Amino acid sequence: MARFHSVIPAGGIGSRLWPLSRANAPKFLHDLTGSGHTLLQDTWDRLRPLAGEGRIMVVTGEAHSEAVLEQLPQLRESQLVLEPSPKDSTAAIALAAAVLMIREPDVIIGSFAADHVITSNTAFAAAVREAVAVAATNRIVTIGIEPTEPSVGFGYIKIGSELEVDHAPSARGVDRFVEKPKIEIAKQYVASGEYLWNAGMFIAPAALLLEILAESEPDLHSQILALAKAIVDGSGDVAMPKIWPTLKKIAIDYSVAEPAAEAGRVAVVPASFGWHDVGDFAAIAELQSAGHKGGLSVLGEANVVSDSSSGILVSETNRLIALIGLEDVIVVDTQDALLITTKAHAQQVKNMVDKLKSTGHGDVL
Repeated sequence: MARFHSVIPAGGIGSRLWPLSRANAPKFLHDLTGSGHTLLQDTWDRLRPLAGEGRIMVVTGEAHSEAVLEQLPQLRESQLVLEPSPKDSTAAIALAAAVLMIREPDVIIGSFAADHVITSNTAFAAAVREAVAVAATNRIVTIGIEPTEPSVGFGYIKIGSELEVDHAPSARGVDRFVEKPKIEIAKQYVASGEYLWNAGMFIAPAALLLEILAESEPDLHSQILALAKAIVDGSGDVAMPKIWPTLKKIAIDYSVAEPAAEAGRVAVVPASFGWHDVGDFAAIAELQSAGHKGGLSVLGEANVVSDSSSGILVSETNRLIALIGLEDVIVVDTQDALLITTKAHAQQVKNMVDKLKSTGHGDVL
């Protein structure tokens, strides 16, 4: 664990959570669980006991730097990498890996998204410790979530043979990564017991991650390395506007994880801690209603009167909202936009965001 350094990619807009999550205030900056902490703060608190405050790097957009520093006052300048524009996960994670590798050649990095909810920090910490032990044997390691249902919203990991690694009794090889399946296939995956959800958590020696990137995306690798060297030597402000716009947009699943799996260099640590990617308001409703059935879950300082209604209400205003006879309703009330839908249509909020863009309503996005 002395080699371990956490990386928190804090990006994405979370368009399925509009109008709460927006370009200037994405979902990781919000408290979506009622814990009193934002998702970013919860992620930081989860990683701090594993890595230490000084060994957590946050990669986020320039537009969010002020909010991130306000929410994480412990964060030092050397622990923050700012992206001029979104470039998908490879650029963010590989740049962090390259900066950290230059500073510490044998560093093992662990990448954990800023906008996920994990309900058992103890189980999470145990899985990360196993993953670090496996990564120390020069492997890319992912933490696979044991599925609770045949979900079509996640990618899957096909489990391979057992690995014999000290301090990692549950580690297995990875046969392959699978894209989000149709429901019939997802049911077969879950029934077989041979598949895990891909939660996008990667732990690996930074040097190995960059080595695989050099093999699969050599141009991107060389650009990332040049940018990282500039950041470390203090000329990042000059190099960033020149190099960043030219970087290829590609997810780390395609640039690193899948090529490494094909080469037999990926392992997985199965884990059963509660995990949610909070992908839409239906997911928030499930988190808020944990422990009881029915009724209306309320997030925020809402002034609400409900009669025979269920679902979730999220409010950023203090106006009175009255609900009568509505089941599984979603109401999101903000200062300049009101969303009303149902849990069954929660995934279609993204389509509404696209429609708002095309109809000239970008001012509320």
